[in-house]
Amino acid sequence: MGKADFLSPKAISNRIKSKGLQKLRWYCQMCQKQCRDENGFKCHCMSESHQRQLLLASENPTKFMDFFSDEFKSEFLELLRRRFGTKRVHNNIVYNEYISHREHVHMNSTQWETLTDFTKWLGREGLCKVDETPKGWYIQYIDRDPETIRRQEEQARKKKQELDDEERSARFIQEQVRRGQGGKEEAEPVYTELQRESEEEKVAFNLGAAVAGSSKSSSVLGTSALKAAASVKRKETAAGSDSRGEKKKKSALEEIIEMEEKKKKKQSSAVRTDYWLQPNIVVKIVTKKLGDKYHKKKAVVTEVRDRYGGVVKLVDSGDKLKLDQNHLETVIPAPGKRVLILNGPYRDTEAVLEGIHEKKFSATLTLDSGPQKGDSVDVAYEDFSKLA
Repeated sequence: MGKADFLSPKAISNRIKSKGLQKLRWYCQMCQKQCRDENGFKCHCMSESHQRQLLLASENPTKFMDFFSDEFKSEFLELLRRRFGTKRVHNNIVYNEYISHREHVHMNSTQWETLTDFTKWLGREGLCKVDETPKGWYIQYIDRDPETIRRQEEQARKKKQELDDEERSARFIQEQVRRGQGGKEEAEPVYTELQRESEEEKVAFNLGAAVAGSSKSSSVLGTSALKAAASVKRKETAAGSDSRGEKKKKSALEEIIEMEEKKKKKQSSAVRTDYWLQPNIVVKIVTKKLGDKYHKKKAVVTEVRDRYGGVVKLVDSGDKLKLDQNHLETVIPAPGKRVLILNGPYRDTEAVLEGIHEKKFSATLTLDSGPQKGDSVDVAYEDFSKLA
């Protein structure tokens, strides 16, 4: 029986039936032929063309599977990039949209058995960000296109330039304000105690103008009051120097403030150094050049050479290594352990760790030696280490 004409009812019916998706069980990926029923698929498998395709595939099956896997991966990722961009989406949603195309590559002809295996493979290869939830696997495309990276860098550069412009304009405004003031800084008001020269003298305040709430009168009163207080203080100083010649006794608060100022000056005068290694301290090896055998291992400094280097002995294996201080970092012990301060105003002072402040990256130490023994101080992480 000959083939029906193109415009015959049978030909039109066949074309209508062939549109859209058919059952996957009756699709031949090698021949890329879709059959409508089991009988048609059986006849196709017995055909000469299908047998030739099977012979070609049997010669090099890995080649055909890699080809179909690459096609499936590239088309799936292209749909994910074009349709969803870098949004987080369920993998089944993308797959259903992918298989809606009639000529798509079927998964049963690839190296992945299920969609979950393919999703995990995308995560291992770094092509997508994948995460598992109670609702299933979600994927997010990672855009590594050079044009996209260049555009992101350009946006970051523009944002930084805008911030620089804002800082520059702020500095310009501050400079204009300073020039407008004639380069003179506003004098801070000096407040003094209100004192009387004699016990019989009365102190009187003129508050008549303040009832009206005038800002001008209040400013005048404030200025006159400051002038009067300053004149009283000058008179008291002159009288004290002429008559008594004795120093005024300091209060307890003033003595405490003076001691704190002296302490701060002493601490600020201490010079920090760029070398910190000391013998008999525990350090951690942070360099990866020595391999995983010594990376993140703890050791004890046995000898310091040329200030910046030293010989360390590993706690676990006992191996000895000569390392620079840049390849080491300090070790913070548990509270209650003894440490050695390595830098700052309390350098070479032993102390006891009391507490750790994670937000400030510092710890509270109680000094255990030196003239300030027993004092509590705050020291940064890198300025002390555990004693061996």
